[in-house]
Amino acid sequence: MISKAWLRWVPAVAVPAIIAAGAVAAHAVTDVSLPAKTPQQVVELVGSSTVSAFSGTFTQSSDLGLPELPTTGPSADAGVASALDLVTGSHTARVYVDGATKQRVQVLDSLAERDVVRNGSDVWLYDSAKATATHIVLPARSADHTPSIPQETQTPAELAHELLANIGPSTDVTLGANTNVAGRSAYDLVLTPKATQTLIGSVSVAVDSETGLPLSVDVQARGQKNPAVSVAFTDVSLMAPDASLFDFTPPAGTKVTQQAAPAVRDKTDGKSADRDSAHKRGTVSGSDWTTIVELPAGSVPPSVSDSPLYSQATTAVSGGRVLSTSLVSVLLTDDGRVFAGAVPASALQSAAEH
Repeated sequence: MISKAWLRWVPAVAVPAIIAAGAVAAHAVTDVSLPAKTPQQVVELVGSSTVSAFSGTFTQSSDLGLPELPTTGPSADAGVASALDLVTGSHTARVYVDGATKQRVQVLDSLAERDVVRNGSDVWLYDSAKATATHIVLPARSADHTPSIPQETQTPAELAHELLANIGPSTDVTLGANTNVAGRSAYDLVLTPKATQTLIGSVSVAVDSETGLPLSVDVQARGQKNPAVSVAFTDVSLMAPDASLFDFTPPAGTKVTQQAAPAVRDKTDGKSADRDSAHKRGTVSGSDWTTIVELPAGSVPPSVSDSPLYSQATTAVSGGRVLSTSLVSVLLTDDGRVFAGAVPASALQSAAEH
């Protein structure tokens, strides 16, 4: 069940970056009185949620247990520094949603911001620090077709829906203590892998008691006190955002690039062009929490292995080098293949030998 979420982060983020360190953001647990529900009823509450318009501020934090590595100076470069920024520390973002075709996420950096804006068929990806913008025009599709829009940061609701999409026998689903997130009472839905060969200890999803909207997600690594990944709303409004927030015009001096529309996911049969492309490019072994993704030689750009940080962030093992974090392991073999998963490095080595 975890594979879809990890495929978003690894190796798309972890492998090109090949480095990270972090901090923690968590929601406060309080003595909240709520009507008694079973875990299944809370899962159904999420599935039946009708919230289609909301806005809010959320934080994304990571504590992956990696050593501190330089992002400036002679042993770093701009590409590595940018990749590090995506997977380390704490980031704050604003999200605005009004139905399926009006969405905006603003990642608030120091003295800068990165935006993903969709208004109907127009999508803009904007980086104020680089003064660049990418414009995508989506083809006309029915309501049953959802484009796969590039996005660096997931809201608590997006991440929770990915994690809850395929709950099965490999997962124990329970409830923790009722909680309060962003001033709203919530049930604490806890997903615990039954498999022992996974680095994931548990996933905690705070579910709004009234609407079923996921308000926070904490991913706990085995043996680690603080959450390895935490995404949580700090404030949220269930009112429709002002329509002007979805209008975007690149500021003067911005370099604008036109880009072809991404693949479209067909909800009627679960297939998509981007999934087909992924299958051609790599293979998947294992299942659920122990899924291992294998990418062929050439998947990692030479700039990664050529970076001075590569040897500092990875450890030499038989057949290659390993990037080990508290939540994800990545093996880059001597022949250029890449293996990644929420499993110990030894599991990746075993997969590479077969």
